[in-house]
Amino acid sequence: MNPIPDIDDGERWVVESALRERYGQRVQTQLADVELRLTPGEPVLTACPTLYWEERGAAFVLTKVAGGRYRAMFFYPGEVGGEQYGAGRPEYDDLSECVLTLLRAQADHEKERHGVASGKTARELEGVGEKELDDAGPSGSDDNELKG
Repeated sequence: MNPIPDIDDGERWVVESALRERYGQRVQTQLADVELRLTPGEPVLTACPTLYWEERGAAFVLTKVAGGRYRAMFFYPGEVGGEQYGAGRPEYDDLSECVLTLLRAQADHEKERHGVASGKTARELEGVGEKELDDAGPSGSDDNELKG
């Protein structure tokens, strides 16, 4: 079996550009190698070139498993029991899609960890004006006043 080609400068640029866009700053990535079981059920481990970075308490691993094929995951290094989270699919053939999906998955997970539910406003999260939000119509008046 042919060895997997290293992550090249162009691939690293794609990842680091996405990270700059997401975080508004340069994020340092590190080249590494990991051993993965590329075929489920087979005991063979294959050395795969990897990009690793940490940001906002999460660690990210993006692995090249073949020419033009990628896997990605993130985890929280300080957590006891350290669960690993994927990027939605087992493998990607588009590096940009892989890294963007990984960053979105982690951003969604970060919101959940902090109790932010999709669609809630800052006012709802602070608990300010809950009665008004529940009982008021679009104009801020009570529904009963509109019926009468």
